[in-house]
Amino acid sequence: MVQDHGSLLNDASHKHNITAIFLLGFHDMGRFNLLVFILLLIVYCVTICGNSLIITLVSYSKNLHSPMYFFLTQLSVADILLTTDISPFMLNIVLHQGTSISFPGCISQLYFFILAEGFECLLLTMMSYDRYLAICSPLYYSSIMNHMLCIKLIIASWLLGSLVALILVHGIAQLNFCRTNTIDHFFCDFYPVMDISCSDMFLPQIEAPLLCFLVIVLPFIVIVISYVCIVLTIIKISSSSGKLKSFSTCSSHLTVVCIFYGTLIATYIIPNEGQTKILSKTLAFLYTVFTPLLNPFIYSLRNEDIKEALRRIIYKQNASFSKT
Repeated sequence: MVQDHGSLLNDASHKHNITAIFLLGFHDMGRFNLLVFILLLIVYCVTICGNSLIITLVSYSKNLHSPMYFFLTQLSVADILLTTDISPFMLNIVLHQGTSISFPGCISQLYFFILAEGFECLLLTMMSYDRYLAICSPLYYSSIMNHMLCIKLIIASWLLGSLVALILVHGIAQLNFCRTNTIDHFFCDFYPVMDISCSDMFLPQIEAPLLCFLVIVLPFIVIVISYVCIVLTIIKISSSSGKLKSFSTCSSHLTVVCIFYGTLIATYIIPNEGQTKILSKTLAFLYTVFTPLLNPFIYSLRNEDIKEALRRIIYKQNASFSKT
């Protein structure tokens, strides 16, 4: 038994003869790294606070207890998970102009990154279906999009996102890494980690496009079809105020979809052989840091229900302070 255990350890060490991965990050910032660190720290804090505020407002405001806002809280949860997975380590990289991460830590970071991104793709699809029912089939909306269905959809999305992450991460963990241990990126992304492997890439190169189609392309097609139906329905509305009201209910979601899917498709669907490192890192920065920052502002600044809920909470707090 001892020999078997020792042989397993020897196999593992032979398979992963690199115990740590060095991430270069934004290695050409020079003397501006402290300023960039402060800006990114502010972005991280604002992202956490903004998304936490959305969750708090929806939880405590009864007028926000609807499927659309329930999905919005889950989007905030996914954004908090994503930015917490990426930003703290990125801050360490910026401060020290590159840093190392253990191989298990790299795999863990990759897992939670894929989980958050995969879930968000599926969630944005559910949100588009919610808007489709609300605008195109308002009479059936309450009966179809009930609370139990919303919970089932969310659970199924988290499970599917977790399954996709497990499949991809398991494939990465089975590779041999015998080249360099340096990655020119600010986190352990899928393709940069694959690039430092010396194994046969046949299976991962088949799994990754198939799963990308399942989690990115297919949901995007559903979103496009949903919005084509929504636009056709809005066109048929006679009054201009009715058209404006119908479009305003889905404009925030459409903005998020364009930013999120635009960067995601450019990174993982379009062939990236010709992309420079700066472009690939910029795109990654957009969907890992910038989008989670923007989402609370996009959904709150143009949403009167969110503003009203915030005003009520502020009023209650002021009233309680005045009494004391």
